[in-house]
Amino acid sequence: LQVQLLDGRVDLAVHSTKDLPSLAPHGIAIAAYPQREDPRDALVTRHGVPLEDLPANPVIGTSSRRRAAQIKSVRPDADIRDLRGNIDTRLRKGAPDDYDAVILASAGLHRMGWQDRITQLLPVEVSCPAPGQGALAIETRTAPDPAWELVASLDDADIRAEVSVERSFLRGVG
Repeated sequence: LQVQLLDGRVDLAVHSTKDLPSLAPHGIAIAAYPQREDPRDALVTRHGVPLEDLPANPVIGTSSRRRAAQIKSVRPDADIRDLRGNIDTRLRKGAPDDYDAVILASAGLHRMGWQDRITQLLPVEVSCPAPGQGALAIETRTAPDPAWELVASLDDADIRAEVSVERSFLRGVG
C-alpha cells in the first residue's frame, strides 16, 4: 500500500495502527487517527469461562508472540498454538474442539459487530495491548497533497498523542 501511495495509484490507506511499521517511507505519513476502540485483548472461549477458569492445559490460539508470552506467564499450563488469518477465519478455526480459547484484539471484534462472542476482556495487567492497538490510522502522501488536507480534518488530537507515545516506545525498543 505504501508503494501504491507513493506511485499515486491510491490516495489513502486505512490501517489498524498496531499493524503499521513504526517508520514510514519519505513522502507518506499518517494524516489522521480518527477513532480508537477499546485496545484490550479479548478471550473467546468455547467453554464460556474466563482465562483462569479454563480447564487444565488449555489449548489457546493466537498469532501473536506477545500474547502467547503474556498468557504463559499467568497460565503456564497453556498450550499456545499459532492461529493465523482474518478475524472470521481465526474464530472459525478456533471453534472446534481443537481449541479451548482464541485471543484477538477486542477492537476488531467490535468493528465487525461480534462483541457478543467475547468471553472476557483481558486486563492490561494480564495481556498488555500492542502499541496502537484499537486505533485506526489513515495514511496519505504528505502535505501539500489534497488527500492529506481532506483526511487531516478527521484527526483526533488526543488519540494522536496516545498513539504517538506508544509508537515512540515501540521504535525505542525496536
